[in-house]
Amino acid sequence: MPTATNIVWHDGAVTREHRYSLLAQRGATVWLTGLSGSGKSTVSVALEQMMFKKGYLIYRLDGDNIRFGLNSNLGFSAEDRKENIRRISEVAKLMADVGVISTSAFISPYIADRQVARQIHDKAGIPFVEVHVDVPLEVAEKRDPKGLYKKARTGEIKNFTGISDPYEAPETPEVRINTDKLSVNDCAKAILDYLVEKGIVEQRDDVVNKPVESANGTANGTANGATNGAVVNGSS
Repeated sequence: MPTATNIVWHDGAVTREHRYSLLAQRGATVWLTGLSGSGKSTVSVALEQMMFKKGYLIYRLDGDNIRFGLNSNLGFSAEDRKENIRRISEVAKLMADVGVISTSAFISPYIADRQVARQIHDKAGIPFVEVHVDVPLEVAEKRDPKGLYKKARTGEIKNFTGISDPYEAPETPEVRINTDKLSVNDCAKAILDYLVEKGIVEQRDDVVNKPVESANGTANGTANGATNGAVVNGSS
């Protein structure tokens, strides 16, 4: 990919601190990674709803949704996946610079690409929280909400993560959630609890009185305690 030349960064008069002060929150990126069918989008929706009710300005970036527009010209080769993650990392960084908290739900199967996403945020001084939405392949394949695993098994879909392309699980994510053991709500709460614990966001009560319909049920119809399915601070 060509590198831009003859460019100079132009600072504005309104700083990140000004924007954060106006919004009464800091920007941050919550990056959910996992197999197709692991529950990334479902948990992301629940987290967005949960935090919105508490008055946080939060926006959900979804792997499929992004490919309808910004990344519509990318396929699923290793190079295209790399560019997919680079672009969305830059978008998430810009949103966080404004003061928005974003949840980015992407398979993002390669450790190297996720490390690039982290480095983009680290360089900008923006919190980056990697969440491994962990589930055994056989469980994800049994769920198969889009019928993609079936197509991958028959060869109709090439380069499919977990079948014909590898998924490199995070070794030390900030949060690890097991969606075959936890309810959707408990998964979202585990992430929010981490954000509060680390001082990325402040503890808040619900401020939105109008009910916000939340994601229902669990990934496999069961709900166990958070200690059975959520691990924080990169331990397991």
